[in-house]
Amino acid sequence: MLIATPNSQWLNRITCGLLLSAGGLGLSQPAAADFLADSKAGLEARNFYFNRDFRQDSASQSKQEEWAQGFLLRYESGFTEGTVGVGIDAIGMLGLKLDSSADRSGTGLLKRDKEAPRAAQDEYGEMGLTAKLRASNSVLKLGTLQPRLPTVQANDSRLLPQTFQGGHLNSLEIDGLTFDAGQLKQVSQRDSSDSEDLSITSGAARAISGGGTQTSDEFNFAGATYKWNSNLATGYNYGNLDDFYKQHIFTVLHTLPLGDKQSLKTDLRYARSTDEGNSNVDNKAFGAMFTYAFGGHALGVGYQSMSGDTGYAYINGTDPFLVNYVQIGDFANKDETSWQARYDFNFASVGIPGLTFMTRYLTGDNIDLGAGKADGKEWERNTDIAYVFQDGVLKNLGVKWRNATLRSTNFGNDVDENRLIVSYTLPLL
Repeated sequence: MLIATPNSQWLNRITCGLLLSAGGLGLSQPAAADFLADSKAGLEARNFYFNRDFRQDSASQSKQEEWAQGFLLRYESGFTEGTVGVGIDAIGMLGLKLDSSADRSGTGLLKRDKEAPRAAQDEYGEMGLTAKLRASNSVLKLGTLQPRLPTVQANDSRLLPQTFQGGHLNSLEIDGLTFDAGQLKQVSQRDSSDSEDLSITSGAARAISGGGTQTSDEFNFAGATYKWNSNLATGYNYGNLDDFYKQHIFTVLHTLPLGDKQSLKTDLRYARSTDEGNSNVDNKAFGAMFTYAFGGHALGVGYQSMSGDTGYAYINGTDPFLVNYVQIGDFANKDETSWQARYDFNFASVGIPGLTFMTRYLTGDNIDLGAGKADGKEWERNTDIAYVFQDGVLKNLGVKWRNATLRSTNFGNDVDENRLIVSYTLPLL
């Protein structure tokens, strides 16, 4: 359930919604006590500045630049007693424009104005409710969802997160085995408060047809991950965007201890995607990431390859499950082969907890742009610096600067990008 909420009334509306929902469950006093005992709630404030400069001469817009303030109120109840426990989750979101203009909009931070499409609205918001049922070690959720699965990963890289409407069963009945299954019907994108049908990510270099105005109201998913021991897990996941594609994803995640504060992590992913109905999807995607960690350092090397008649398929607006999906690009175009080199450092190892640093460089080539056209190439460089205050009056305040440079040959955009994010979460329960 999604409800537009103006900033002057959003807290009251969310609170009333929670009370009405709890009342609608018809809980007895003992059951209500159990329902509330394990409840938790928090208010997150996000201040987000986004600047993206387009460096190519052919760009229709010279830059995207906006500044916004977001608030996210999250509530998770416990479960009532009995064979089948009942609970409810809720999320209320509000986005406020601090700076924008028609010639600088489109960052994904703010909702577009329907009457003036290039302008951003002053505010937008929504409220999502999720009913949940628990039996043994299985939980069924119905309503607003933010799945994080190989086949569908809700995007939370802007001011407010992307949400879905549907059902999701998570089961832990067998020791070491995690099973997920469900169906998604609609999506609310990260810069929108409207529910809409699902669509497929397309684009010229991806060579996927069926995008644009064609949509689907059904995405089915199922998968299982088995943890063999503390260092090894394998998984299989299936996804089907009705009328667009079917997808099988296989994963292996292994950590090899190498001694005191040293390890080698191996992350292998293979996906096979085929067409259904309104598209031409045909893709094999292989990815491998190897990370050597020692002390506060981590050195990573990644490889990713695409083959088949199209690039990688995924639901529009979501995060693709790829090792070379980074700040701007996903390196998942038709026939693209890409490499990544990455370095991380956690300053806690030298006595500065809360401070982290990451930098990486990716290069991709062999992109098939069609008959008679030269192959496309691209590279991207990212740098993240983040600090979370550990004590004092600013405890839990987080500050992050994200910088990226993307350059391409024969296709795409040339981009310089900076994001500055200040966040703080206040526990309420």
